[in-house]
Amino acid sequence: MTKVADVEKELRYIAGIIKQQGRVILNHYPITAPQFVALQWLLDKGNMTIGELSNSIHLACSTTTDLVDRMEKNELVERIRDPKDRRVVRIQVLDKGKQIIHEVIDKRQEYLLNVLKDVSDEDVNTLNRLLHLLHENMLQTEQQVEEK
Repeated sequence: MTKVADVEKELRYIAGIIKQQGRVILNHYPITAPQFVALQWLLDKGNMTIGELSNSIHLACSTTTDLVDRMEKNELVERIRDPKDRRVVRIQVLDKGKQIIHEVIDKRQEYLLNVLKDVSDEDVNTLNRLLHLLHENMLQTEQQVEEK
């Protein structure tokens, strides 16, 4: 168990550093950290309803609605009617939102590239492979829990 505790501790510290660095980067953009997370989900999964987005970012629907209202006011997203069911309203990322997300992610990747500059390609590949394995196992575990 001690090795798992060490892995958890390292991941927690790494996540904290990346989150803090992400906030520093976001200070140069007109979006908040929760808006960044919401925009990422929308770009990754496509147009979503408020309910779907709320579930993805683990916020109450009312909080997500306020978040989307602010993003819409800043021309990052727009609400559109679903062409298959006009009662359904989806959130679509606009070009300004896409541009900000891509710029922020590029800056985050530059930060990580700098952090890893003295790490061998082989070790970076191993790290990538292990992180991918961890992510896949987490997704499988999450799916199994949902099926029960």
